[in-house]
Amino acid sequence: MSSPRLEPQFADLDHQGKTAELGLWVFIATEVLFFGALLFAYWTMRSAYWDAFTLAARDSKIALGAINQALLITSSLTMVLAIAFAKEGRRSAVVRALGATALLGILFLGVKGWEYWLDFADHTVPVLDFVLKPGATPPAEMFWFFYFAATGLHAVHLAIGIALVLMMAVRAQRGRIVPAYTAPLEVVGLYWSFVDVVWFFLFAAIYPIGRAAS
Repeated sequence: MSSPRLEPQFADLDHQGKTAELGLWVFIATEVLFFGALLFAYWTMRSAYWDAFTLAARDSKIALGAINQALLITSSLTMVLAIAFAKEGRRSAVVRALGATALLGILFLGVKGWEYWLDFADHTVPVLDFVLKPGATPPAEMFWFFYFAATGLHAVHLAIGIALVLMMAVRAQRGRIVPAYTAPLEVVGLYWSFVDVVWFFLFAAIYPIGRAAS
């Protein structure tokens, strides 16, 4: 088991860990502004074209969206367990929990890829292959533009998270994550939680509302 590396610009490991966490919080703040602006634009357009957006939203695949919701909720649990195991010094348990987290993330992307394929088959891809359904009006295409833009950006963030989780798993396997210094893993866990929370908002905006509204 190797000792954590202390970079020369920090006084101690605690200082180093808190700085890394602060840096990620700053990053998350910028991402909240980004996704917040995207959601604000969506709700502005939805308010202006309520009927068109409601009808378009009913063609979204809510069952697949719900499956992905469950996958991410479960992945949040396995990530929390990985951090808890790391603080207890249970290396093999950390590796297994991180492996499960990454696997759940990969399954999410697989389900989302299948959903995209079904969307393409339904001719709901703006610009490339979009056909208005009976009773729909042109603003419906804006709903699907938001859908692909928002979920696509989320998928990119999730893919980055999966890579980070796998990197942490390798470090844990090599004994580079020790109970005295779990900051790198906690920072990755914070990023993973952010990605999960973003999906909760996207799920609520895209899938159920079109079916609940009249």
